[in-house]
Amino acid sequence: MLGSFESTFQPHLDVDVAETTEHIQRWSEDLAMLYGAGVRRLRYPIRWHRVEREPGVHDWRETDAILGRMQELGMRPVVDLVHHTSYPRWLERGFAEPGFRDAYMRYVEAFAERYPWVPDYTLFNEPFSTLFLCSHEGLWPPYTKGLQSFIAMVRNVLPAVAEASRMYRDLLPDGRHVWIDACERHTSAGPAGDVFVEVANDRRFFVIDTFLGHALDARRPFLERVVRAGGEDLFDIEPGHIDVLGLDYYAHCQWSFHSEHRGSVPTPSPPPLHELIEEYADRYGRPCMLSETNIRGYASDRASWLRYTLEQCEIAQTRGVEIDGYCWFPSIDSCDWDSLLYRCEGNVDPVGVWWLDEHLDRRESVMSRAFKQVVRGASAAELPAYRFRPPVSTWLEGYLPHMRHWDWIDPPEEPDSCEEDPSLRMELRIVEAADAG
Repeated sequence: MLGSFESTFQPHLDVDVAETTEHIQRWSEDLAMLYGAGVRRLRYPIRWHRVEREPGVHDWRETDAILGRMQELGMRPVVDLVHHTSYPRWLERGFAEPGFRDAYMRYVEAFAERYPWVPDYTLFNEPFSTLFLCSHEGLWPPYTKGLQSFIAMVRNVLPAVAEASRMYRDLLPDGRHVWIDACERHTSAGPAGDVFVEVANDRRFFVIDTFLGHALDARRPFLERVVRAGGEDLFDIEPGHIDVLGLDYYAHCQWSFHSEHRGSVPTPSPPPLHELIEEYADRYGRPCMLSETNIRGYASDRASWLRYTLEQCEIAQTRGVEIDGYCWFPSIDSCDWDSLLYRCEGNVDPVGVWWLDEHLDRRESVMSRAFKQVVRGASAAELPAYRFRPPVSTWLEGYLPHMRHWDWIDPPEEPDSCEEDPSLRMELRIVEAADAG
């Protein structure tokens, strides 16, 4: 079981989520909280945007203190070198900046030389999802849209990440590269969606296939579009190296497409998670980690989602998949994902193992108690199965057949981060963020 902390930088606001949640002020307390719960592994962000505020000038003092404390405690981090849009502000166009490769390589090399002991590392978190939201959907900087923009950004970023992975095999020979990206499979809502769902289910593999140098067949539904848009050169990128495949799984990753431009989420007929884990493991032949999951809801909803996702990992394991770890992301509530980080209003996201109160103090709940049970060795079957509460009960109707064997109980009445105004806490405002962008 891994702990984790959200840290995505909002370049247009010069703030990151680790600051909004006060993790940066309370990191020692937060590490002690995880350690006290029995957690010894964690995904941990290296905040490039703060380490290198000026080009070529690295300030490692904060990183030294935090990673040094982990060493003292015997904790094993999976360091996260770039988490979503967490790049320095002087890269004005972010991942589309022509100088990205040189800046990125300088940074990752400097990190490896300073911290040769790190056991695991993620060179670029969620490459497909991040670049897609930045350059295809226009939801994150530089807010560009369309397939040609996406291809250009992949061309600017992916060769650098592949180069870094080869370099790290020399600089950190005992370390492992944990590639982390979204784990998804989409469905069709009818004839108009049938064709595009094939494109979307091919598209999900595009970045990792390209990174690994897999034989790419231009007849594949999405690759055919890439070739038509002038992206055939991406098939010739020098391959990178992956040791562990991290799968980020959320209910909202599974779309039901009515057509290419219209869909609903989550799909009313999601496949069981274990099937997706097996699909990715078979395709890439690597150990898998459930590297992120959560559900936006009451603490009891989250405890039941913990049981579901853990149970699905157990099933995948019994079916021959090597499961390297399970990470609920994040360990404490996040902030401002209700606008997909377009705004910074300090809105607490009800997603953590521990919830944040009005003073941002970390609070226990049925979720944190269930999590600690698992850390101590409990199986999914030993965890409580709390009935989902609205609106989560509606969102997850399609998942209930996967849970029909559970003995459900009513959730306890206790405070959590949803109590003050559940609708505001749980609802997303992504459409408004897209309009504003």
